Amino acid sequence: MPSFAEALPRYYRHLASERQRSPHTLAGYRRQLDAQAAFFQDRGQSRLEQVKEGEIRQWLAAETRRGQSPRSLAQGLSALRGLYQYLLHLGLLSDNPAARVKPPKQPKRLPKALDLDETGKLFAADSKDPLLLRDKAMLELLYGCGLRLSELVGVDCGQIRGGELMVTGKGGKDRIVPVGRAALAAVERWLKVRGQFAKGGERALFISNRGARVSVRTVQQRLGQYAQKAGLDSHLHPHKLRHSFATHLLSASGDLRAVQELLGHSQLATTQIYTHLDMDRLAKVYDAAHPRARRK
Repeated sequence: MPSFAEALPRYYRHLASERQRSPHTLAGYRRQLDAQAAFFQDRGQSRLEQVKEGEIRQWLAAETRRGQSPRSLAQGLSALRGLYQYLLHLGLLSDNPAARVKPPKQPKRLPKALDLDETGKLFAADSKDPLLLRDKAMLELLYGCGLRLSELVGVDCGQIRGGELMVTGKGGKDRIVPVGRAALAAVERWLKVRGQFAKGGERALFISNRGARVSVRTVQQRLGQYAQKAGLDSHLHPHKLRHSFATHLLSASGDLRAVQELLGHSQLATTQIYTHLDMDRLAKVYDAAHPRARRK
């Protein structure tokens, strides 16, 4: 049965020659596995078959106490699994205890939203160019209604009636969302020039300069360009406008259920991520303003 001292050099050669891992990747594997070997050897486990699930969990706990990030721990666990799997393939071991140890839960990446200054700057931009009028209308609907990109592209002429838009969301589920005055006005301006590009029978509200329904890729590119012209420093992608819609609405209203309905989320838990965003803002206000929170 192999010891760490015997197995690791062989495994590194395998990664370099047979798996053709890059020097950067090899350095990462070596750093992780050498540190793990030292940890287990210090506890009298110099041979791999001596390391069981309990010992691996002890390593995870010790590294957590040292302040290692969940991502780093997941990478280390993956490296250890790979070593065991390699030795299993060679017939030198009969078990891979690392395969039964779950990596630590990764923190959720909170979506970034536009702040109010950025929002004002974005919508202050104006033009009489027909395609820019289309882009402005797309922006207004994405932000004003909290639409997904696929929902925006799928909107047909005539779907906005009486200040409401019927949206077909994920799973073919329909929902009705209100359309604000700014979005309605932007759509009306676009409809006045849409005929310059429209081909007979095309039902899509937003069309390309060739007269066909605008593509997802085109919307992504055009909105990024629009944001640059408006002077935004950060990159603008369509989903950021949906995040901004939810964040700003929840911040002003506090009505999580209403935001859930408007976004078309089937589970309230999906919408609750926006409460974390708002709590971040409230925590900063608290730290700055509350007399018992101020630090010297």
